[in-house]
Amino acid sequence: MQYLCLIYQRDDILRSLEPPERDELICASLAYIDELRESGHVVAANALEPVDAAMSLRVRGNSAYITDGPYAETNEHVGGYLLIEARDLNDAIRIATRFPLGRLGGIEVRPVANQIQQMVAAPMNALSTSFGVSPMLER
Repeated sequence: MQYLCLIYQRDDILRSLEPPERDELICASLAYIDELRESGHVVAANALEPVDAAMSLRVRGNSAYITDGPYAETNEHVGGYLLIEARDLNDAIRIATRFPLGRLGGIEVRPVANQIQQMVAAPMNALSTSFGVSPMLER
């Protein structure tokens, strides 16, 4: 089963670290992602640009309202994510607990809704059955 791990961080804490300490934390996080990738647990992983690069969008009726910055004012913000494969929620929590950058904030672990995956897979399975081909989906 897939789980999305949203990695929350506080920029003030990250900026307060001495460069060697910050670099060590980032390198340890990258090494852990490589370890997870080699073990088949990582589907995707990315860091996000700082919140001052964010835009928030709200659509109401036929109008779109766009504002600079994140959706909500808060000390912590999403700094990155891991999309992982895990046996169950306990396994996903075990994997997320070891992520080094999680020490600077928190990690939200959320199951990916299987209904959506099945809806996306259904047309591909129909193609496969109808034409005798196996479509390749990028992960």
